[in-house]
Amino acid sequence: MTELTTIAFDIETTGFETEDELTVVGFDSAVSSRVFLNTGGTTPPPALADRVNGTLQTSIQLSRHDSEQGLLDELSTFVTSTLTQRDAKLVAYNGERWNGGFDLPFLRTRLCTHGLKWPFGTLPYVDAMDVFEKRFNTSEDTLSGVYGELIGSGLNDLDPFTDSGEAVTAWKNGTYEPLITHNVADIRRTRALMNLAERYCSKSDFSMKSLEPVL
Repeated sequence: MTELTTIAFDIETTGFETEDELTVVGFDSAVSSRVFLNTGGTTPPPALADRVNGTLQTSIQLSRHDSEQGLLDELSTFVTSTLTQRDAKLVAYNGERWNGGFDLPFLRTRLCTHGLKWPFGTLPYVDAMDVFEKRFNTSEDTLSGVYGELIGSGLNDLDPFTDSGEAVTAWKNGTYEPLITHNVADIRRTRALMNLAERYCSKSDFSMKSLEPVL
């Protein structure tokens, strides 16, 4: 487990229905954060990346795409050319679990809609939510709640949103800076919690699965 680099992953969307789209996809490692933004064909404010970096006080790599198709094309290239070449594991919080999850099922549908291949085939996957439900005594079950109880307020204070509905509204209004900041807060909270779990739990406490498709 610990010999594999943690790549935390999170998405933002226009909603939860089949026809809804990806708006932001973020990945975070100890080295940097990589964020993909779907602008929906709108023009983002000038120096958006500089403004986000100023808010975060750390550098992120941000790319802007006019459509979901463009975002997914670039994301697939990044995953296959960069992430799958590392000794890494993909980690999310309620991204995909035995009884559901959100991020990976949503992403599968959107890739399928655009006729794109599944890019994560060689990466093992761990859902951080499972180990915190089973191996820690917490009163919260959300990412921000568990992070606040076990780590503190740091990244929670950075997050401008209190619920997912605000992320949808921000994208529709073209207010991308808080939307990206929210996504980065999520991926960094996820990686921080995974690092915490690996310090306190045994390898057998983590359920690692393959993301390689059958065909």
